[in-house]
Amino acid sequence: MSRISVRGFAVASATAVTTVGAVVGVAAGGEQQQSSSDPIEATAADSTLLADIPAGQQAVAQGASLTQQADVQSTAADAEAKKSAEEAARKQAAKDAKAKKAAADKAAAEKLAKEREDKKQEVASRSASRDAGSIPKQASYTIAETQSIARQMIPGDQFQCFSNIVDHESGWNYKATNASSGAYGLVQALPGSKMASAGADWQTNPATQIKWGLNYMNDRYGSPCGAWSFWQANNWY
Repeated sequence: MSRISVRGFAVASATAVTTVGAVVGVAAGGEQQQSSSDPIEATAADSTLLADIPAGQQAVAQGASLTQQADVQSTAADAEAKKSAEEAARKQAAKDAKAKKAAADKAAAEKLAKEREDKKQEVASRSASRDAGSIPKQASYTIAETQSIARQMIPGDQFQCFSNIVDHESGWNYKATNASSGAYGLVQALPGSKMASAGADWQTNPATQIKWGLNYMNDRYGSPCGAWSFWQANNWY
């Protein structure tokens, strides 16, 4: 039996005794009424003191305790859910970063491979171009003939850049001379005697001048197009 049940039983018993005493007192007179306030009332009072917390208040207290427990459990569940979400986000971020790095590495590798292939093709193209020594010599050359020689000696993807520079420097006149500086030939070498490294006939053979000019542009700017880009920015190369 619970504490509440025991206390309730005590109060009920005391009430019953008090009621019996009251009936007896009515039958016996005033003497019985005076005695009813002694041991029986004390017993009832003691029993009442045992029930120090009414049943209704106990129910309220128990309800409040359950509510607090529910709040604690809910808070714990929210914290666990937040922790799980943060862990999932961390893992996803790490996964995304790894995928991004892999994509960047792949792009870099593909770019490097393309650059190597382009370089390989450029070298092959240059190797396929005719050397100055294989071109028949003439007493003189027209602009069209000089340009035809250049097309045979310069890689196809670089010819236009080379042509742009020669257009500005000499107008495709292989005997062009700058009166003030002494620059000479198609590419206006300064001094003109520099072109002797490509051939002793540098003054009269446009093929020798083209050979020297192409080597100069490749060595100094990487290619005729590199030289043309510099020329556009500075009006010289």
